[in-house]
Amino acid sequence: MNQDDYFFCGIGGSGMLPLAMIVQARGGRIEGSDRSRDQGRTPEKFAWLEAHGVALHPQDGSGVVRADQIVVATGAIEDTVPDIGAATRAGARIVTRPELLSQLFNAAPVSIGVAGTSGKSTITGMIAWILHRAGREPTVMNGAVMKNFADADHPFASALIGGPELFVSEVDESDGSIARYAPTVAVVSNISLDHKSMEELRDLFGGFTGRAARAVLNLDNVETQALAQLLPPDKVITFALGEERATLNAHDLEPLPTGIRFTVTESGGESRLLELHVPGAHNAANALAAIGAVRAIGVPLEQAVAALETFAGIRRRMEVVGTASGVTVIDDFAHNPDKIAATLKTLHAFDGRLLILFQPHGFGPLRLMKDEFIDGFAGLLREDDVLLMPEPVYYGGTTDRSVGSEDIAAGVRAAGRFAEALPTREACGDRLVELARRGDRIIVMGARDDTLSVFAAELLGRLGAEAG
Repeated sequence: MNQDDYFFCGIGGSGMLPLAMIVQARGGRIEGSDRSRDQGRTPEKFAWLEAHGVALHPQDGSGVVRADQIVVATGAIEDTVPDIGAATRAGARIVTRPELLSQLFNAAPVSIGVAGTSGKSTITGMIAWILHRAGREPTVMNGAVMKNFADADHPFASALIGGPELFVSEVDESDGSIARYAPTVAVVSNISLDHKSMEELRDLFGGFTGRAARAVLNLDNVETQALAQLLPPDKVITFALGEERATLNAHDLEPLPTGIRFTVTESGGESRLLELHVPGAHNAANALAAIGAVRAIGVPLEQAVAALETFAGIRRRMEVVGTASGVTVIDDFAHNPDKIAATLKTLHAFDGRLLILFQPHGFGPLRLMKDEFIDGFAGLLREDDVLLMPEPVYYGGTTDRSVGSEDIAAGVRAAGRFAEALPTREACGDRLVELARRGDRIIVMGARDDTLSVFAAELLGRLGAEAG
């Protein structure tokens, strides 16, 4: 990549910041803007970007003034966004984030694309850690912070800067951009209703695996199992929990308070005991997916398992914030029915009431998946568990707001479980502090809002203060 000038519109976003860092490492000059910065949210993130040579501007178009700037937009290019309007006027080239990422990805001689409804960030982080430990110097693009690579100098370690030969990336189907990627190895963790119809999803994932040299697919999911049957057997590596037909199997799963222990068996090969330090059967499946991906490019099973023993996890994936007054606060990214189910099942493996704050990440998903949200919570909440919901994240615009949090809470109450919708997150926080008692676990759930982690930390502080 040459010394081009790039302007990232929304540079603080979970998908934009790591991409900007990769582009910068390859010689690009980086500028950007972000509405969150203009509104005073997460100032430490923007201070870090400036300290790392990124020039920041208000999101009012004032930073885009030259035809030689390449303006990177999140997805939909709308002239109503001031920076995009300014780019059009200046004659600057506009590319979407998926266009730019897929260009970098497809240019690498070896590439691993990680797709699926759930588990993408964790699997990508696991692959990154295995390949890093194996000395393969991968460049990695993740949508979440990988704790193994996070330190004082790299607090937002959602990218790993490696060489140009090997590129690993989380790949998104929700905007259809998965169609741009031609991976050496395609990983699909699972497929379920999230943003698109099942027909669209089958087409997108089918194309993705069809373009790959090898596909790593989950036999425990009906949709990914069907994908595996469409491909030549020598092209497919399968994984499953206790399914003998799979290339990679996990047996004898033993839940631990902060992890899970199981035996990994490779068909026609060896077995290895693996103790993961991230909990839940879904993480055992994620580990198998990661092992399948690295086996496809020649990393030995023993080396992969040894690396995963020291995998520290992904930020906001059932991350324990701390314990105060006997109450544990957990910060979690779960935002669709599948992810919520995985979290609740994992937490219910151990005793203790769950007090759940679920902040929906938009009115659209609530409307699309209203029944699935209600059925999921109603089926997985225990009698003494509590669900609290503020209204969805809403930053303005012309969204259909016909289904809100009260619609979900009412459905869960009708099924005999305890659920309340409150007007604000602050009101939910007050209620959580009021309800919490020794032995409870508070889970702060939601996506696309960096301030949820701040909220979780403040809750912990309040619980400690209440005890004092």
